[in-house]
Amino acid sequence: MSTGEPAAGEPAPHGSAPVPGAEDGQPRYEPAPGVGKLLLWVLLFVSAAVVVVLGGVYFT
Repeated sequence: MSTGEPAAGEPAPHGSAPVPGAEDGQPRYEPAPGVGKLLLWVLLFVSAAVVVVLGGVYFT
């Protein structure tokens, strides 16, 4: 082939890595985080905010 890409069924040349999503031409994306993981992050940030506020109240 003149494009430098191997034909279907031929092995890729040495040193070239396969491109994710190249089989069907569509890019691949990571799935969205689950509701539990999102809730965990929200609780982490809320608890950090509470600690900062309580620390400010305590030290003033």
